[in-house]
Amino acid sequence: MRIVIAIGGTALLRQGERPDSSVQRWHVSQAAYALAPLAADHQLVISHGYGPQLGRLEVETEGDSTLSWPYPLDVLGAQAQGMVGYWFVQELHRAGIQSPLAALITQTMVDPADPGFRTPSEFVGSGYTRDQVQLWAGALGWSFGFDGQSWRRVVPSLRPVAIREIETIRTLADAGTTLVCGGGGGVPVASAEDILGGLDAVVDSDLAAALLAVELDADRLVFLTDVDAVKSDYGTPRESSVVRASASDLAAMSFEGSTMGPKIQACLEFSQATGRPAAIGALSEVREVLAGRAGTTVLPGTTVLPGDERAPLASDCA
Repeated sequence: MRIVIAIGGTALLRQGERPDSSVQRWHVSQAAYALAPLAADHQLVISHGYGPQLGRLEVETEGDSTLSWPYPLDVLGAQAQGMVGYWFVQELHRAGIQSPLAALITQTMVDPADPGFRTPSEFVGSGYTRDQVQLWAGALGWSFGFDGQSWRRVVPSLRPVAIREIETIRTLADAGTTLVCGGGGGVPVASAEDILGGLDAVVDSDLAAALLAVELDADRLVFLTDVDAVKSDYGTPRESSVVRASASDLAAMSFEGSTMGPKIQACLEFSQATGRPAAIGALSEVREVLAGRAGTTVLPGTTVLPGDERAPLASDCA
């Protein structure tokens, strides 16, 4: 099967950990060794988040007194993709993957009229003092929000429209290359008068992974996180894991307060577009998640819920 696997950026740098290169690379190594056995039987296209990594790069550029102005967010996004992609390619090789390996810096087209521009919502970087907020808001027009502990920069989070490098990605995938691409949803770009330019924003990485999977005609889309499954009645005494659900089941459920919302939406869009399953689960259980024996499997159509059956999906090979 061709499988698009999306790994969250927080899986590569956990809350409270020092953002050292060695710490992040260790997490990438663990992910690579979890994924390597799948590459013997399936063709993998790996996407990853880069929120924590992007935030660290922004802190570094803001603190660089040799710069007139901090680097723009699209440039930092390209840097983050290159850094994490480089780690993945090396660690996948060390984990024993025999196929050709490549990391590709990806640009994602967005709509210049995306409503996300009007309501910046994605926190990036670290905390700021009030003086710093006034400085950067006045000098560069940045927006800020309070995250419950400190003031932080907020930027637009945009819906992906198209992947600029999709033909290159498809060609490499068809040739049997194990790919790392679409990191962080890709660098957001838009065209004005036939001139392509980067934007001071981010792309919704979950929806970008779904778009990548649809464009590549993938057999599966799998989101790997540090959570074992989607939870219904999240944060209440009735909280329980959703084992399998149809797209319509999940669309009718509420996941208020859960961080799973964007991943669920991405699974719905993939399943509805392709008629194929998607899944969400823990990185440490990736083979079981793929086989439907762990995590949450999202099936197209209108049939499944409730139930705890864990029979493997008929077309899975695990």
